[in-house]
Amino acid sequence: MPMYEYACQDCGREFETLVRSGSQPACPACKSHKLEKLLSVFATAGAGDAAASARAALPMGPCGSCGHPDGPGSCAVH
Repeated sequence: MPMYEYACQDCGREFETLVRSGSQPACPACKSHKLEKLLSVFATAGAGDAAASARAALPMGPCGSCGHPDGPGSCAVH
């Protein structure tokens, strides 16, 4: 069952709900079926750890601390 985010067009409440195939969700506050499906942002397990690992793999900048993406000599810290 997928989880979707909705905004109720009658009362304005935003909520998440699991939706079974063939069923129509209702607002938990006012029970209305006039819903707008919202775009959801999803997260993956360990995403923060992967980003930290990627930063750690960057070469150090000329001062040895920042690893500026524009390469050696680009760091504003001298």
